[in-house]
Amino acid sequence: MSDATHRRKRLVVKIGSATLTTSESSIDYGFLNDLADQVARVRAAGWDVVIVTSAAIACGLEALGIAKRPTDMPSLQAAASVGQSALSTAYAEAFGAQDMLTSVVLLTRRDTADRSAYLHARDTLDRLLELSVVPIVNENDTVSVEQIRFGDNDTLAALVACLIDADLMVILSDIDGLYTANPQIDPAATLIPVVDRVGRDILAAAGGAVSGVGSGGMITKIKAARVLMAAGIPMAICQGRRADCIAQAAAGEAVGTLFTAPDRPHEITAKKLWIALGDSVHGTVVVDEGARDALVMRGKSLLSVGIRAVEGDFGLDDIVDVADETGHVFARGRAAAASDLLKLACGRSREEVASNAILAVLADRPVIHRDELVLFE
Repeated sequence: MSDATHRRKRLVVKIGSATLTTSESSIDYGFLNDLADQVARVRAAGWDVVIVTSAAIACGLEALGIAKRPTDMPSLQAAASVGQSALSTAYAEAFGAQDMLTSVVLLTRRDTADRSAYLHARDTLDRLLELSVVPIVNENDTVSVEQIRFGDNDTLAALVACLIDADLMVILSDIDGLYTANPQIDPAATLIPVVDRVGRDILAAAGGAVSGVGSGGMITKIKAARVLMAAGIPMAICQGRRADCIAQAAAGEAVGTLFTAPDRPHEITAKKLWIALGDSVHGTVVVDEGARDALVMRGKSLLSVGIRAVEGDFGLDDIVDVADETGHVFARGRAAAASDLLKLACGRSREEVASNAILAVLADRPVIHRDELVLFE
């Protein structure tokens, strides 16, 4: 990648299904035309843009004349196959009218869980932007199964933002932003305009999905923001049908809720970003307060003596969350030992671990090395 000081700024725009479709789940061509107009103006202002889109399945169901969303995987994947074609054509036509060329990039977790494939995806997106193309990214729902799905395009968009080292990510949603509570339930809920840190209060404020069209919800957006903030990438959530919201966000204007990222408080390498978003999480290690302080305040690696509990089953080199004893996840990393071994080591002192023939390997080796640990705060 060229030096950031010599390249154009980069913007990732994630569009939810409810924003992109009408109430009948068909493509909203008027919205797409407005989107293309905003993207053209943003590009003229010095930004390269990547679109992360949803709605392939919804578009496919419309084309197939299926009124009720099926529950079996083959039908959903067939709908995605039909819908992706219709969706890509709609984007190509709307953006082509503004003299912009689009491309289709379909990803699954299998494409990013492997580091080599992750780097190839990054290089491809970089080259598309150098060629003045607007990549249209979506999850490859035609081949995705539960084990390799991102599960929501908020996570996919955050991954793309990290892949291209974006300067800003904007999520176009069907809600104005993050509220203090669910505004559909609590009339006293108020919009939170700026979030500087994703702590327990912010996670608690994030409720469930606000529409029945998409697969994500506010909590997936908050988790995406948490990783982006660690990566030094600000993120905005706004009402997707608000006039000029993309252009305003790119110009630094307030459009909903902004998750700030003024500095990179910890070293965030490409490898760490891959750990944070490139693979699904396989389990959780719960650590005591001393270990938490060592990780957050002193820049240390995680040792087995600081682990109090192990949740889930995971193997060597799997990605795991790191939580404190209240259950708050504050980090993520690559495990240097399997869950079975760590469960045996829980609660044991270093001396006990070192004197045990089975556990001795953990005595002088970190469970998660600092170079493979991403802090969320």
